Amino acid sequence: MDKMIVYEDNVLLVVHKPVGIATETARVGQADLVSELKNYRKRKGEAAYIGVVHRLDQPVEGLLVFAKDGGTARKLSGELQSGALTKKYVALVAGVLQTQEGKLTDYLLKDGRTNLSRVVPGETNGAKEASLCWRMLRHNDAVSLLEIVLDTGRHHQIRAQMAHAGFPLLGDFKYGSALSKELSHRFAVNSTALLAHEIRFEHPDTGKEMEFSLNFDKFTKIF
Repeated sequence: MDKMIVYEDNVLLVVHKPVGIATETARVGQADLVSELKNYRKRKGEAAYIGVVHRLDQPVEGLLVFAKDGGTARKLSGELQSGALTKKYVALVAGVLQTQEGKLTDYLLKDGRTNLSRVVPGETNGAKEASLCWRMLRHNDAVSLLEIVLDTGRHHQIRAQMAHAGFPLLGDFKYGSALSKELSHRFAVNSTALLAHEIRFEHPDTGKEMEFSLNFDKFTKIF
């Protein structure tokens, strides 16, 4: 657990979540990050409270911030809603986009039975608007590396929207196409090629701007 903690003080934790562990789960016997953090705090003799501010899908790696008390959780959640807390992602997608940057706006509907989200017409009952912006970082003749910023935070949003646009993520076997699966094999990408590589927020106590980032060399090595 210590290796996953990027930053810690008396009110919050910034954690580097690895691939394969759920942020939080109700499944009996399945490990999750929140439970690990609660046990970590217990071992330190602290109150075993962890406030979840945002989440990452189980197959997705990246940075998350957690609160150590309810007041901090409310402040950070407020920053997330207002846009003061921002996150950037990098993704490897199948195909080459024709412009250097762009925006996707769709309506997503989550299917609780399959745990998948799909793009549907806006008037569909239960559908929620989903919007993201992307910027091309580099590409070859088959794959593009994008930086993505979410305007909304929907279930499987990046994975579902990029797949619907015709550019599914490499290593994503829920939303992938035959082409993306073939490219995943070619480039030895074995897990969803999405990394929450940067997070910025104002410290809820001091007001200081906090910024943390991860390198994404594992994605650039294929170019």
